[in-house]
Amino acid sequence: MKRKTQSRQKEITHTSEVRVRFVETDPLGIVWHGNYIQYFEDGREAFGRHHGISYLDQKEFGFATPIVKSSTDHKLPLRYGDMATIKTIYVDSPAAKMVFRYEVYNQNKELVCTGETVQVFVDNIGDGDLALTAPDFFMDWKKRVGLLDD
Repeated sequence: MKRKTQSRQKEITHTSEVRVRFVETDPLGIVWHGNYIQYFEDGREAFGRHHGISYLDQKEFGFATPIVKSSTDHKLPLRYGDMATIKTIYVDSPAAKMVFRYEVYNQNKELVCTGETVQVFVDNIGDGDLALTAPDFFMDWKKRVGLLDD
């Protein structure tokens, strides 16, 4: 089966919000750095539900997408009670992986953190084998959202 890989656009975004909970902060009331990874996951979950590529959608097709790489760059602190806006950006790639970039803003629209995660496709039904080519359902999704020509 021949697949077209010419992209019309390179990125798809979704924006969501979370309120910083007490449990996410250190004794000074500042968000502990490790919790930004959770905010990235919140953003990915919202992105997936909005764009039809959620973890449940992936599971339905027999795949899981574990994270194999993550990075964060902290600029300003978030504090208990703040409203954080998470901009989740899917960055298209011809490889069998999902790359997301993140921008987290505080309620003053100041950039507080950026980051990136890379996820790969593994067989969720068999032995957890790594998919070396993008699964058909993923390529179909790319077509539906305008990343690939028909």
